[in-house]
Amino acid sequence: MNTEWIAPNRNLGKAEDAVILLARLLLAALFLLFGWNKLMDLSGTTAYMDQLGVPASELAAMAAAAIELGAGAALVVGLWTRPVACLLAIYAVVAGFIGHPYWATEGAQQYADTVNFYKNLCIAGGSLLLLATGPGRYSLDAMRRSS
Repeated sequence: MNTEWIAPNRNLGKAEDAVILLARLLLAALFLLFGWNKLMDLSGTTAYMDQLGVPASELAAMAAAAIELGAGAALVVGLWTRPVACLLAIYAVVAGFIGHPYWATEGAQQYADTVNFYKNLCIAGGSLLLLATGPGRYSLDAMRRSS
């Protein structure tokens, strides 16, 4: 089995591994919070997606909640960290283009969309760093690798 996706970087020290854990938790907090909000207000999320012209908006809303909650939980425990980070990087960029089209809005809405679009790009960047560094030693991936 190719374990390149789950292998921790053995060249890191405990301090770096603690920083990676913190990074995973901070990224997870965002996805868990907003995934939970989407799930608890699925009709509102669906209405927002309808407003954006997302096809199959109810299915898309459920998928978004599931991705955010599932990926957030996986990041907390460090399970399948690299593929989850790759998924989240793609998800954040796509969500930015669909959900925050600042180039098509004006005034206060344009400012809010611009901020949120670039926040999504930053989230994608953090996810790509996690993809590159791996889960660190404080993760289920590391425990699976060592057993």
